[in-house]
Amino acid sequence: MVHMAPKLTFGGQAADWQERINYPRMREYRMERARQMMRKYGIPALLEGGPTSIRYLTGTKGYENPQVRYTLFFAEHDPIVFEHAGWFQQIPDQAPWIKHWRIARAWLGGAPGNEACRDEAKIFAAEIHQELKERGLLGEPLGFGGFDATAREALVEAGIKKFVDTRSLMLEARAVKNVDEISCHKMVHAITDGVWFRIWETLRPGILDTHLCTVASTAAYEFGAESAVPGGWRTGPTTFDRGFHATSRIIQVGDLVYGSLCGNTYMGYRSCSYRTFIVGRKPNAQEQDWYKRLLDRISATIEQIKPGATTADAAKHFPPASTWGYPDEAEVLCSEIGHGVGLGPGYEMPIINQQWSLKYPQVFEEGMVIAIEGREGEKRVGGVRLEDVVVVTKNGAELIDYFPREEILVAPR
Repeated sequence: MVHMAPKLTFGGQAADWQERINYPRMREYRMERARQMMRKYGIPALLEGGPTSIRYLTGTKGYENPQVRYTLFFAEHDPIVFEHAGWFQQIPDQAPWIKHWRIARAWLGGAPGNEACRDEAKIFAAEIHQELKERGLLGEPLGFGGFDATAREALVEAGIKKFVDTRSLMLEARAVKNVDEISCHKMVHAITDGVWFRIWETLRPGILDTHLCTVASTAAYEFGAESAVPGGWRTGPTTFDRGFHATSRIIQVGDLVYGSLCGNTYMGYRSCSYRTFIVGRKPNAQEQDWYKRLLDRISATIEQIKPGATTADAAKHFPPASTWGYPDEAEVLCSEIGHGVGLGPGYEMPIINQQWSLKYPQVFEEGMVIAIEGREGEKRVGGVRLEDVVVVTKNGAELIDYFPREEILVAPR
C-alpha cells in the first residue's frame, strides 16, 4: 500500500513564531555534502559553470546561461563566486555568506569570434591558475563542469592539466536531501497540486491544448512558484506514445488528455508530475484497464523503494519494452522510469528502469526524492500517464504529491 508523506504545516512566507525552511542550514548542508564527495574522490577544488551546480554549491542564483558566471569551490577553503556583469554590483551584499567575489570572464558561447574568445579565455585561465596557486592546489586534480572546450584548452595552456568531470560527483551529492530540501519539494508539489486542480476546472471541449499552457503557468505563479512551466499537453490521438505536444489542437468530447508539470520550482527544487483526464465522458473499459495496469505498477514500484533496497528491486515492476512490441529498451527510455529529482533540470540519481537497473543497481538512501512514471495505451487511439513523487524515509517511500491518482478524472468537473 502506498503511503502519503505528512503535509507541511507552514507556507512560503517568513514567520518569527514557527520553524519553517531553514535556508542557512540548507546551504550549509549542501556545501558540506559536496565537500564530503570531494574528499571521497580526492578532488580538492571544483570549477563549476553550470547554474544548477553553482546554486547548490554557493546558494546563489544569477544569470542562467551556462559559463557566464561560475564558482571555484574548495574542499578546505571558502568558495569564490565569479559573478556576471550587473549581478557583480548587485549581489555581494545580498549574499553575505560568500566571502570572496570576482568579476566573471565570459565569451558568450563563441559569439565574439574565435580570437576574442581565446583572448578572454586566457584571462579566465590565468585568474583560476592564480587562485589555485595561492591555496597550494596547482598540480592537484581539478573538478571541471559546465564549461566548453575553449575554457579547458585555456586552462591547459595555463598549466592546469589534471581534470575530473564533476557530473557524477554533483549528482551523488544532490541525491540525498536534508529536511529543508525535502520541505522545498513538498512546497513545490503543493503548488503543483493546485495547478492540476486549475487545469481540471478549465479543461473542456473546444479549447486549444496551448490554452492549457497559459492556465498552468499563470496558476503556478499565482500559487507561489519561483518559476513555472506551461506543461506538455498531449490530447486525443497524440497521447500514445509520448511525443510532441502543444500543437494548438482543439480538444474534443471523449479525448484523453494528460500533461507534464515537470519544472515548476520553489527555491530551485522542481516538480515532476503527470496526471490523466478525460473530456466530457467517463472512461470506457479499455481506458480503465490501461489505467489500472499503470497505477498498479507505479504503486508496486513505490512499495519497493526503501533504504538499503536497490533500483533492481524496484525495476522488476516495469514491463520490458517488448510488452509494446518494441525491440529495444531505449524505445521506452524516460517513459517507463523512476528518477531522482532536485535542483537540476534533468534526470538525477537514482535511475530505475529495465535498461540499466537490473545490471547496474543503485542503492536507495533515506532523504532521496524520486519520481516514478509510466504510460499505457494504443497508438493513435489514446493513452494514459501517471507520475508520482516520493521521499525515501527510514520506513520506506512516502508520496508527496497529493492530487488524486486513483483514476482517470473526468473534465470538466
